[in-house]
Amino acid sequence: MTGTDVSDPLVSYVQGTARGVWRDTGPGGPYARSAAFLGLPFAEPPVGPLRFGVPVPAGTWSGVRDATAHGPTAQRRQLAEVTAIPEPSLPGDATLNVDVFTPAPGDRDARLPVFVWIHGGGYKAGSPASPWYDGRAFNRDGVVTVTLSYRLGFDGFGWIPDAPHNRGLLDQIEALRWVRRHIADFGGDPDRVTIGGQSAGGGSVWALLVSPRARGLFAAGISHSGALDVQPRAVAEANGRALAEAAGVPWTRAGLATLTEDQILDLQDTIAVAPPPSDLAAAVDGILTTGGVGLAYLPYVDGDVLDRSVPGALAAGVATDVPVITGTTAHEFTGAGPQLAPLLATGDLVRVLEASRLGPLTQPILTAYGDLPAGPASVLAQLITELTFRVPLVTWADLRGDAPTWVYDFRLRHRDTGLAAHCAELPFAWDLLDAPQVKESCHPEPPQQLADLMHRGWVAFIHDHRAPWPTWGPDRLAAIFDHEPAIGPAFALETEIAATLGSR
Repeated sequence: MTGTDVSDPLVSYVQGTARGVWRDTGPGGPYARSAAFLGLPFAEPPVGPLRFGVPVPAGTWSGVRDATAHGPTAQRRQLAEVTAIPEPSLPGDATLNVDVFTPAPGDRDARLPVFVWIHGGGYKAGSPASPWYDGRAFNRDGVVTVTLSYRLGFDGFGWIPDAPHNRGLLDQIEALRWVRRHIADFGGDPDRVTIGGQSAGGGSVWALLVSPRARGLFAAGISHSGALDVQPRAVAEANGRALAEAAGVPWTRAGLATLTEDQILDLQDTIAVAPPPSDLAAAVDGILTTGGVGLAYLPYVDGDVLDRSVPGALAAGVATDVPVITGTTAHEFTGAGPQLAPLLATGDLVRVLEASRLGPLTQPILTAYGDLPAGPASVLAQLITELTFRVPLVTWADLRGDAPTWVYDFRLRHRDTGLAAHCAELPFAWDLLDAPQVKESCHPEPPQQLADLMHRGWVAFIHDHRAPWPTWGPDRLAAIFDHEPAIGPAFALETEIAATLGSR
């Protein structure tokens, strides 16, 4: 705890008093400045006797807590040496914390809508402390913004017979309970909470949408690139057992607690890693079967936190009362084309596609993907994008029936790569084009007018739970975000692929 400057923003709530920092939000909105309160604990550190346990609500403190720096992150190692999003790893045990960005600290009468963000990273990495998740632009437009952390990898999603299941989702749910209890003290309205996330965070939005444990904790959702289904129970059990066997410890909470954090991180990357396909035909078959992306540890069906798959729950009419925005980029994982190029020496792509379950769509696929930068190798990589993200998206949107669902398609291609890649839409939705790495990852000259348009749409949805374009339906209308944004038919090929392959 530290002393305070009388000019610093202070918020007193049940846990104690926190000191934040004022920042300018920029011109153009009703709030010229806002306050950031960083690293506020929503649960006790998940270490010692609390390791592999349910999140325990954080206790109180005396004095004034310095909340001017991000808290420790659950990410200990980045997903890759170079990531599209700057994702700092910060040491420490108190990894279950939230950052709150608010234009009305301490004003319980403000009752501003709240946007709660869940970071991505394949459920094993990612950081809520990324500068891409700074809430200043949302604050400028009257939205209190919260970013949350959650346990990752085996710690968060590894099946242990005598431990609570889906601990990473339980962390997210506990963070939402923290928001429910305390956000009014930060100027937010607990009855107008919208959750959002990208990639694994977008998948978490869908999981929370159908989780019985999360009902009533939020009113709307925004899922970016999040149509990766939860894991079947049998697979989750097998992957949980596999790590314990590889470590040579009992498959129990006590046995696994003897492993260090580094040991678990080393082991989890060896579990359920499929060998690379031996030839082009095997690669295409694998993509059509699994989407081509394999994760050992992610949310799974446990009968409690998640009682069924996402499409199963949607087909049963779960959460039809919750408005949703969902969308993808045009070329999520298509940049992997060069790595897949050697497979083209083992077969003829046209013949392999014609012999596959996508046979009738071979020519439409080759025509649609013909301008991708790596040629036939990009076609193969685009199939991963389609089967992992875009085909499930239209299937799940369709399963929601008449439920309020808005779809977007982000198509702005990077001038250098020729692709609208994974994560590229985030600085536009957050209106943070000046953030680090945006020019490298998204576009060397990112158009501000596109950020203005996209951000306004997100703000409108968070305020009123209605997006400013038509809902998804038989006419397949979506918001198309590109150099020349439009509202029009989208995902036509994905709809054909879904019909040809059956629901995913």
